[in-house]
Amino acid sequence: MDSAHRILRHNLKYIIMTKRISIAIAFLTGLGLIFLGARFIISPEIAETGYGIHFNEQGDYSFHYIKGIRDLMSGLLMCIFVLSKQTKALGITLLAGTIVPIADMLIVLSKPYNGLTQAIPHISAIMVCSVFGIILLTKPTKKTL
Repeated sequence: MDSAHRILRHNLKYIIMTKRISIAIAFLTGLGLIFLGARFIISPEIAETGYGIHFNEQGDYSFHYIKGIRDLMSGLLMCIFVLSKQTKALGITLLAGTIVPIADMLIVLSKPYNGLTQAIPHISAIMVCSVFGIILLTKPTKKTL
């Protein structure tokens, strides 16, 4: 009985640590999205270069502002879910939000002047959203253990 209890405690520590790491990474990702969104609004040409597209705006930065607001909202939502301890909502948001970096990556890769280097940030976002979204939705919370 004592051996089973130790194994259970070890597994519980692992589950809680995995969840905490997932939440921390989601929060850092949210902060990163807030930064990217603000950069698209404040310095649209610099943000455009880092994003992996060339947009002939001729003084019209509408696309940049739309992208900036989208990233700002996504980042704020993630950070709010973390700070309010809404891990299920955070997991759903991450998993559903995977569609954004997938679409962005496909757009970036459709340009002849781009390659894998420009796709790496999007691939990283796909991995973060999908892996940590699944972890947050499948791992039991402290209350259920």
